[in-house]
Parts: sequence; C-alpha cells; structure tokens
Amino acid sequence: MIARTDSKIGYEIRKANLTDAPAIEELIKISARGLSAEDYASEQIEEALKGAFGVDTALIRDGTYFVAEADETLVGCGGWSYRKKLFGGDSRPSDSSGDPGAGDSDALELDPRKDSAKIRAFFVHPLWARKGIARAILARCEAEARAKGFKSLELMATLPGIRFYSALGYEGSEPTNYPLAPDLTIKFIPMRKTLKS
Repeated sequence: MIARTDSKIGYEIRKANLTDAPAIEELIKISARGLSAEDYASEQIEEALKGAFGVDTALIRDGTYFVAEADETLVGCGGWSYRKKLFGGDSRPSDSSGDPGAGDSDALELDPRKDSAKIRAFFVHPLWARKGIARAILARCEAEARAKGFKSLELMATLPGIRFYSALGYEGSEPTNYPLAPDLTIKFIPMRKTLKS
C-alpha cells in the first residue's frame, strides 16, 4: 500500500520489497557520504558501508521497512524490527552485542512485554534532507510497533542522527565505539524512547 505523505513536496512512502534492495543500497551510500562527512572521516564512512551501514533484507522480508519514492527514485528509507538485531546490513558478521560468534541470535524475536522494538537503518538522500521524510517514516514505524504491543523503542544513532531522534523524544546514553577495522572505530549513540499509550 502506498501512502502519499506530502503532495506539495511530491514523495510517497511505501513498504519496501526485495527488488528495491539495490536502489536502497545505493541510497545508503549517497546518504552516508553526503550527510555524515561533517561527523565522520571518509575512512570511517567507507568501512561502515561494508556492514554497519547497509541493506538488511530481513527487515524487508518482515514487512517492516519503508522507502520514500519521488518520480520512481528512492529518496529515503527506514524501518523498525521485532527482532534482536539493532543495526547493520546483511554483510554485518556479528549480532548486536558485537560478538562475532553469536550466530543467528540476531534473528530472535523480541518479547513486547519486556523488550524494546528496534528502529533501523534510516537514510535520506542529501537533496531531500529536512523535508519531513524521515519523520514520516519514523511515525509509521512507531505506530506499527505500538500496534504489535511494544512499549518502547531503541536504536543506534549515528552522530548526524542524534539531533533528529532527540527532537522526537529519544534519549541517548553513553556513546559506543564500534570496531570497523583494525585500529578504526566509529562512534554511535544508543538511544531509547518510551511509547505513549
């Protein structure tokens, strides 16, 4: 189902499908390189694109990932998850704890009575930034998570994303340095929000 978000701006938000994966991958690269350059070194961005940033097709299969489309071009994406994995694309080799030996524990389903749903992989094309796309996708994610019985949400924010999530009620905790390569890390901020009933 396609939901028109703003006819004046001219984009639509819909559920992603697997045929969108190559276009989503390209959008993530454009977004990360264009909107993260003031916060991260180019080496960090390029290494992050090998796994920490990327398409997670499990979200698409679960029906919890959305794309914003304008004139048949993807200009934004983002989703939520009822599984353990907190961030990263298909090529990310470990689970959310950073334990490379954790295997398939990322795919475990969460218990809405005690766990937080995950907000995942939000990226917007630089030319479409600050037009309400990420906010509209996030609203849909929060509504779906609430409908599934979740009482809270958590995410791993990039440095450019902190202001966006903070403005929408997410609170950050201590920064974490995620290893990308030998002698190279990237700083993320775990964030959380309690959903209103």
